[in-house]
Amino acid sequence: MNQTPIPEKKETLTFAKALAKSAANTNNTTSRQKKQSIEIKPTKPASVSLGTVKDNEKAAETSLGKSLQNPTDSEDKQDTKDLSINQTEKSSVVDGVHPLQYTWSFWYMHRSPGQKIIDYEAEIKKISSFSSVEEFWNVYCNLQRANNMPNVTDFHLFKYGVRPVWEDESNIRGGKWMIRIKKGLASRLWERLILAIVGDQFGVGDEVCGAVLSIRNSEDIISLWNKTANDASMNILLRDTIKLVLDIPAETIMEYKAHNDSLRDNSSFRNTDVYK
Repeated sequence: MNQTPIPEKKETLTFAKALAKSAANTNNTTSRQKKQSIEIKPTKPASVSLGTVKDNEKAAETSLGKSLQNPTDSEDKQDTKDLSINQTEKSSVVDGVHPLQYTWSFWYMHRSPGQKIIDYEAEIKKISSFSSVEEFWNVYCNLQRANNMPNVTDFHLFKYGVRPVWEDESNIRGGKWMIRIKKGLASRLWERLILAIVGDQFGVGDEVCGAVLSIRNSEDIISLWNKTANDASMNILLRDTIKLVLDIPAETIMEYKAHNDSLRDNSSFRNTDVYK
C-alpha cells in the first residue's frame, strides 16, 4: 500500500539510530508536529487486524541482536540533541549518561495454553528497571525478541512504581488502545512503540502509563495504557500518535477499552470499542 510519508517517522527512526549507533546528524532535530485531531466515531465491531506495514523495510530491522548495538560501545559519542527525547526537561548529561524523562520497568508473564491464572499480578515477574539511554540498551539488547516469545506471553513496559494491572492507582481510571497485528510483525512494531515511549515522543506528560505486548496463537496484540479513559481529546491524540510512531496506515482499525470495563467483565480484549 502506498502511503504519504509521515513527518514524525524520520524523528522516530533518528531516535532509534542515535541510541543504537550514536552516528546521527547533530542538526537533525525538528519541532514535533501534532496531528490534527478528528472526531472519533465508532464503527461496527468486527474481527480486525493490522493493515500492511511498509514492504520496503529491511528484514534486518526485526532482529535487534544484529541491527543494534549499545551506544556506550561506540567510539563516536553522540550529542544529546540527536536523541529524540524532550531536551527541555532533561538534566545535564553526567559522565556520559543520558537520563530519560522517567524511570521505566520491564515485566514478563507466561502461562501454558489452557492454564488458568487466578492472581495475574502474582504471576508477573519484573525483569529490570532503567532511567537512562545506556541502561535501556543494556537491558533491551539482552531481551528475547517478540517474534521468538512463546504463545500466551505478556511483555510489559511501565513507569517505575506503576504495576501492570488494571487495579493500580495510576491505571484504574484509565484504559488502553489496542492494535491486533498479524504474526511476524510484533518485533518491529513493539520496538517502535517502546522507543517512542521512553523517548517521550507522545509529549503528553505522565498520561502514558505503559504498554503491553500480548503474544497469542493466531495474532499478537499491542496495547498502550493511559491514565484517563474519559478524556476524549487526549485519547484522540494518543490514537493518532500511535499510528504516527508505528508508521501504520491512518485507516488502521484500533480498539479502546477502559480498565473499569475490564474489571467488570474480567476481560482484556473482549467487548472493546472499535475505531478508525
